[in-house]
Amino acid sequence: MQKVEPASVSSELLAHLRQDIGRAGGWWPFDRYMAAVLYTPGLGYYANGSVKFGAMPSSGSDFVTAPEMTPLFGQALAVQLRQALDATGTDELWEFGAGSGALAASLLQALGDRVRRYTIVDLSGSLRARQQARLAAFGDRVQWAAELPAQMQGVVVGNEVLDAMPVQLLHFDGQRWWERGVTLDAAGALSFADRETALRPPVQAPFVPGTTVEIHPQAEAFVRTLAQRLQRGAAFFIDYGFPEDEFYLPQRTGGTLMCHRLHRADTDPLADPGLKDITAHVNFTGVALAGQDAGLEVLGYTSQGRFLLNCGLAQRMGDAQAAGDVRTLAAAQKLVAEHEMGELFKVIGFAQGDAFDAIGFAAGDRSHRL
Repeated sequence: MQKVEPASVSSELLAHLRQDIGRAGGWWPFDRYMAAVLYTPGLGYYANGSVKFGAMPSSGSDFVTAPEMTPLFGQALAVQLRQALDATGTDELWEFGAGSGALAASLLQALGDRVRRYTIVDLSGSLRARQQARLAAFGDRVQWAAELPAQMQGVVVGNEVLDAMPVQLLHFDGQRWWERGVTLDAAGALSFADRETALRPPVQAPFVPGTTVEIHPQAEAFVRTLAQRLQRGAAFFIDYGFPEDEFYLPQRTGGTLMCHRLHRADTDPLADPGLKDITAHVNFTGVALAGQDAGLEVLGYTSQGRFLLNCGLAQRMGDAQAAGDVRTLAAAQKLVAEHEMGELFKVIGFAQGDAFDAIGFAAGDRSHRL
């Protein structure tokens, strides 16, 4: 794979941004900027050849996700997906944003012949190449697509995909709401600029002057589109986020927008475009309502920790302990511990067609909190 020169990638992307923002009248809404710096072919963060996923910054990676931490994540998730395949009478899995391919490998191995076809929908050509290399042993059971088909059936899974969908930023000055966007200063550097807007957060709350929040029209539109095209099946999304009343707490004055590079977080999405991830927490109430309004049934909503334990992770952890596999046990504990990923990450499930009692939400379902 071609070596990525960070300075060259960022400077070339910045040149494109300056040109395109100038053509647009000197201002872009933040969601357009976020889409460009993440997905511009060959230059955006998810479209260039830099290392993204890894346990340590010494690998050149920027963050680690649950499937890379331990295959026990995929093995537990497979319990829920097998039940969903049986309940919906389907034999296809669809994964959105498959990253390194680690989750796909775990699921394919755990589910075996129960999955006739595994389709990965990913916009990134560089990530697709890595996935193809990792999943070569599964042959033509694994396929790739750049977009949703007009019609589909099967069970959909997305781990940390909704948080990477571009968000709009709203800023409150104490009297009015403004949409925050990106412009160029006199020296040609990227900077924030606000414009008047009719957009509002989805809740009325005593917001503090100076508050900046995100709204998620693209993630909600994605769920609506999925609902329209999924003829029969189910969908499960795992991501960090909150229900609406927690997401828009008046105390959360800076919103949730965050950047990740070399396993460090920062809050400046305008610095080093193309060289770091930009994410925002998920408003799971908005996601649930978008799916429900489009005809999906909400199967449940709970914490990642509770979901994985419902799917038998504790037994697998016990097996690891009995085998003296300390590393696997430690990684699995991070998946469920409240002060690690267990509480921050949530899982939401949908069904297209008849609902069923999904095992992942058997205990600790928080759908009433949405």
